[in-house]
Amino acid sequence: MPRRVLTGKVVSDKMEKTVVVRIDRRVMHPLYKKIITRSKKYAAHDETDSLSIGDTVRIRECRPKSRNKRFEVIEKVGV
Repeated sequence: MPRRVLTGKVVSDKMEKTVVVRIDRRVMHPLYKKIITRSKKYAAHDETDSLSIGDTVRIRECRPKSRNKRFEVIEKVGV
């Protein structure tokens, strides 16, 4: 089964080897037909511990590394 790959922005880097990544998605409201932004936060494993708040990253689904961590950072996107 393929692993999910998501792109989002780092919103917290206070933990060791862990970053919190916010994933935004745009959905249409079923009744009003207006585009709404929904977001969800994922804890992701950052082995190098080099990311900081505001970085755009790609994360991939992996085996559970702790109670909340089910994703790992693949790469930093952009500059």
